[in-house]
Amino acid sequence: MSSKPHTTLAIVYADESLIVVNKPAGLLAVPGRGADKADCLSLRVQQHYTNALVVHRLDQATSGLMLMARGLAMQRSLNYLFETRKVHKTYVAVVHGLVAPDEGRIDLPLAADWPARPRQKVDTTLGKSALTNFRVLSRDTQNHTTRLELEPVTGRTHQLRVHLCAVGHPIVGDGLYGSEGNTSTTEATRLCLHAQYLALHHPQSNQALEWTVGAVF
Repeated sequence: MSSKPHTTLAIVYADESLIVVNKPAGLLAVPGRGADKADCLSLRVQQHYTNALVVHRLDQATSGLMLMARGLAMQRSLNYLFETRKVHKTYVAVVHGLVAPDEGRIDLPLAADWPARPRQKVDTTLGKSALTNFRVLSRDTQNHTTRLELEPVTGRTHQLRVHLCAVGHPIVGDGLYGSEGNTSTTEATRLCLHAQYLALHHPQSNQALEWTVGAVF
Protein backbone atom coordinates (compact mmCIF):
# COMPACT_ATOMS: atom_id res chain seq x y z
CA MET A 1 0.00 0.00 0.00
CA SER A 2 1.06 3.58 -0.62
CA SER A 3 -0.15 6.81 0.90
CA LYS A 4 2.00 9.23 -1.08
CA PRO A 5 -0.03 12.23 -2.25
CA HIS A 6 -0.35 13.10 -5.93
CA THR A 7 0.62 16.74 -6.31
CA THR A 8 -1.55 17.69 -9.30
CA LEU A 9 -4.66 15.65 -8.48
CA ALA A 10 -4.66 16.25 -4.71
CA ILE A 11 -4.85 12.51 -4.14
CA VAL A 12 -4.18 11.93 -0.47
CA TYR A 13 -4.11 8.13 -0.58
CA ALA A 14 -3.91 5.41 -3.23
CA ASP A 15 -3.32 1.67 -3.15
CA GLU A 16 -4.24 -1.27 -5.37
CA SER A 17 -7.85 -1.17 -4.17
CA LEU A 18 -8.97 2.40 -3.52
CA ILE A 19 -8.17 6.07 -3.96
CA VAL A 20 -9.02 9.05 -1.75
CA VAL A 21 -9.08 12.44 -3.45
CA ASN A 22 -9.43 15.96 -2.07
CA LYS A 23 -11.95 17.45 -4.51
CA PRO A 24 -11.78 21.23 -5.01
CA ALA A 25 -14.95 23.30 -4.80
CA GLY A 26 -16.46 24.03 -8.21
CA LEU A 27 -15.37 20.80 -9.89
CA LEU A 28 -17.99 18.24 -10.85
CA ALA A 29 -17.57 14.79 -9.29
CA VAL A 30 -18.79 13.03 -12.47
CA PRO A 31 -19.51 14.31 -16.00
CA GLY A 32 -22.62 16.43 -16.46
CA ARG A 33 -24.79 16.87 -19.53
CA GLY A 34 -23.15 18.76 -22.37
CA ALA A 35 -19.59 19.27 -23.54
CA ASP A 36 -19.09 22.15 -21.13
CA LYS A 37 -19.63 19.76 -18.20
CA ALA A 38 -17.27 17.01 -19.34
CA ASP A 39 -14.38 17.98 -17.06
CA CYS A 40 -14.79 16.34 -13.66
CA LEU A 41 -12.86 14.72 -10.84
CA SER A 42 -13.56 11.12 -11.89
CA LEU A 43 -12.19 11.65 -15.42
CA ARG A 44 -9.11 13.44 -14.10
CA VAL A 45 -8.39 10.53 -11.76
CA GLN A 46 -8.99 7.98 -14.55
CA GLN A 47 -6.28 9.64 -16.62
CA HIS A 48 -3.79 8.35 -14.03
CA TYR A 49 -5.65 5.31 -12.66
CA THR A 50 -7.55 3.79 -15.58
CA ASN A 51 -9.59 1.39 -13.43
CA ALA A 52 -10.82 4.09 -11.00
CA LEU A 53 -14.59 4.02 -10.44
CA VAL A 54 -16.89 6.34 -8.50
CA VAL A 55 -18.26 5.09 -5.17
CA HIS A 56 -19.97 8.22 -3.87
CA ARG A 57 -20.26 11.84 -4.95
CA LEU A 58 -19.88 15.33 -3.58
CA ASP A 59 -21.88 18.29 -4.87
CA GLN A 60 -20.02 20.41 -7.40
CA ALA A 61 -19.89 23.28 -4.91
CA THR A 62 -18.62 21.09 -2.05
CA SER A 63 -14.93 20.43 -1.47
CA GLY A 64 -13.24 17.61 0.36
CA LEU A 65 -12.56 13.91 0.59
CA MET A 66 -14.06 11.64 -2.04
CA LEU A 67 -13.51 7.89 -2.29
CA MET A 68 -12.99 5.96 -5.53
CA ALA A 69 -12.59 2.22 -6.13
CA ARG A 70 -10.11 0.47 -8.38
CA GLY A 71 -12.11 -2.06 -10.37
CA LEU A 72 -15.68 -3.37 -10.28
CA ALA A 73 -15.15 -5.86 -7.46
CA MET A 74 -13.78 -3.17 -5.15
CA GLN A 75 -16.53 -0.78 -6.21
CA ARG A 76 -19.10 -3.36 -5.07
CA SER A 77 -17.27 -3.85 -1.78
CA LEU A 78 -17.06 -0.14 -1.06
CA ASN A 79 -20.68 0.42 -2.10
CA TYR A 80 -21.65 -2.22 0.45
CA LEU A 81 -19.74 -0.38 3.17
CA PHE A 82 -21.69 2.78 2.36
CA GLU A 83 -25.01 0.94 2.22
CA THR A 84 -24.40 -0.64 5.62
CA ARG A 85 -23.18 2.67 7.08
CA LYS A 86 -19.68 1.42 7.79
CA VAL A 87 -18.03 4.47 6.26
CA HIS A 88 -17.71 7.36 8.71
CA LYS A 89 -17.79 10.87 7.21
CA THR A 90 -17.86 14.30 8.79
CA TYR A 91 -18.13 17.71 7.20
CA VAL A 92 -17.45 21.23 8.36
CA ALA A 93 -19.74 24.10 7.39
CA VAL A 94 -20.23 27.76 8.18
CA VAL A 95 -23.90 28.65 8.46
CA HIS A 96 -25.87 31.86 8.78
CA GLY A 97 -27.09 32.70 12.28
CA LEU A 98 -26.01 31.62 15.75
CA VAL A 99 -26.99 28.00 16.31
CA ALA A 100 -28.33 27.78 19.86
CA PRO A 101 -27.74 24.16 20.97
CA ASP A 102 -24.15 22.97 21.17
CA GLU A 103 -25.13 19.74 19.45
CA GLY A 104 -28.17 17.95 18.13
CA ARG A 105 -29.81 15.97 15.35
CA ILE A 106 -31.91 17.10 12.38
CA ASP A 107 -34.48 14.44 11.48
CA LEU A 108 -36.43 15.60 8.43
CA PRO A 109 -37.44 13.41 5.46
CA LEU A 110 -36.36 14.65 2.03
CA ALA A 111 -37.68 14.35 -1.51
CA ALA A 112 -36.98 15.88 -4.90
CA ASP A 113 -38.61 19.25 -5.53
CA TRP A 114 -39.63 18.31 -9.07
CA PRO A 115 -40.84 21.73 -10.28
CA ALA A 116 -37.56 23.28 -9.10
CA ARG A 117 -35.01 20.55 -9.83
CA PRO A 118 -32.23 19.99 -8.84
CA ARG A 119 -33.56 21.34 -5.55
CA GLN A 120 -34.64 18.96 -2.81
CA LYS A 121 -37.20 19.70 -0.11
CA VAL A 122 -38.49 18.50 3.23
CA ASP A 123 -41.48 16.25 2.55
CA THR A 124 -43.11 14.61 5.55
CA THR A 125 -45.49 12.61 3.32
CA LEU A 126 -43.38 11.22 0.48
CA GLY A 127 -39.85 11.99 1.63
CA LYS A 128 -37.19 9.43 2.52
CA SER A 129 -35.77 9.37 6.04
CA ALA A 130 -32.79 11.71 6.46
CA LEU A 131 -30.71 12.21 9.61
CA THR A 132 -27.93 14.70 10.27
CA ASN A 133 -25.97 15.06 13.51
CA PHE A 134 -24.37 18.44 14.22
CA ARG A 135 -21.96 19.92 16.74
CA VAL A 136 -21.03 23.58 17.17
CA LEU A 137 -17.32 24.26 16.70
CA SER A 138 -17.48 28.03 17.18
CA ARG A 139 -19.85 30.98 17.00
CA ASP A 140 -18.97 34.30 15.37
CA THR A 141 -21.16 36.91 17.04
CA GLN A 142 -19.75 39.73 14.93
CA ASN A 143 -20.64 38.13 11.59
CA HIS A 144 -23.63 36.24 13.01
CA THR A 145 -22.42 32.85 11.76
CA THR A 146 -21.70 29.44 13.28
CA ARG A 147 -19.07 26.87 12.32
CA LEU A 148 -20.48 23.35 12.57
CA GLU A 149 -19.22 19.80 12.38
CA LEU A 150 -21.79 17.72 10.51
CA GLU A 151 -22.26 13.96 10.39
CA PRO A 152 -24.74 12.74 7.76
CA VAL A 153 -26.16 9.48 9.09
CA THR A 154 -27.99 9.01 5.79
CA GLY A 155 -26.79 10.14 2.39
CA ARG A 156 -29.65 11.91 0.62
CA THR A 157 -29.06 14.36 -2.21
CA HIS A 158 -28.25 17.86 -0.84
CA GLN A 159 -29.06 16.52 2.63
CA LEU A 160 -26.83 18.83 4.65
CA ARG A 161 -27.80 21.90 2.65
CA VAL A 162 -31.55 21.27 2.86
CA HIS A 163 -31.50 20.25 6.53
CA LEU A 164 -29.62 23.36 7.62
CA CYS A 165 -31.80 25.61 5.52
CA ALA A 166 -34.91 23.97 6.96
CA VAL A 167 -33.88 24.79 10.53
CA GLY A 168 -33.13 28.41 9.65
CA HIS A 169 -29.35 28.18 9.25
CA PRO A 170 -28.50 27.93 5.54
CA ILE A 171 -24.87 27.37 4.65
CA VAL A 172 -22.93 30.51 3.80
CA GLY A 173 -22.36 30.80 0.05
CA ASP A 174 -25.20 28.44 -0.90
CA GLY A 175 -26.68 29.92 -4.06
CA LEU A 176 -29.33 27.21 -4.33
CA TYR A 177 -30.78 27.28 -0.80
CA GLY A 178 -29.01 30.15 0.93
CA SER A 179 -31.60 32.89 0.49
CA GLU A 180 -33.99 31.13 2.86
CA GLY A 181 -33.47 31.92 6.52
CA ASN A 182 -30.45 34.12 5.89
CA THR A 183 -30.07 36.19 9.05
CA SER A 184 -26.62 37.65 8.44
CA THR A 185 -24.88 39.84 5.89
CA THR A 186 -21.93 37.45 5.52
CA GLU A 187 -21.10 36.64 1.91
CA ALA A 188 -18.77 34.08 0.38
CA THR A 189 -17.40 33.27 -3.05
CA ARG A 190 -18.08 29.55 -2.55
CA LEU A 191 -20.30 27.17 -0.63
CA CYS A 192 -18.80 26.86 2.86
CA LEU A 193 -19.18 23.08 3.05
CA HIS A 194 -16.20 20.71 3.14
CA ALA A 195 -15.93 16.93 3.58
CA GLN A 196 -13.12 16.94 6.12
CA TYR A 197 -12.95 13.39 7.52
CA LEU A 198 -13.35 9.90 6.07
CA ALA A 199 -12.79 6.57 7.83
CA LEU A 200 -13.38 2.91 6.98
CA HIS A 201 -11.92 -0.56 7.32
CA HIS A 202 -10.08 -1.64 4.18
CA PRO A 203 -12.24 -4.24 2.38
CA GLN A 204 -9.25 -6.51 1.74
CA SER A 205 -6.95 -6.13 4.75
CA ASN A 206 -9.54 -4.93 7.28
CA GLN A 207 -7.02 -2.29 8.30
CA ALA A 208 -8.60 0.77 9.92
CA LEU A 209 -7.96 3.78 7.67
CA GLU A 210 -8.81 7.42 8.22
CA TRP A 211 -8.05 10.69 6.47
CA THR A 212 -8.53 14.31 7.48
CA VAL A 213 -8.20 17.39 5.28
CA GLY A 214 -9.09 20.71 6.90
CA ALA A 215 -11.40 23.30 5.36
CA VAL A 216 -9.87 26.46 3.90
CA PHE A 217 -12.79 28.78 4.70
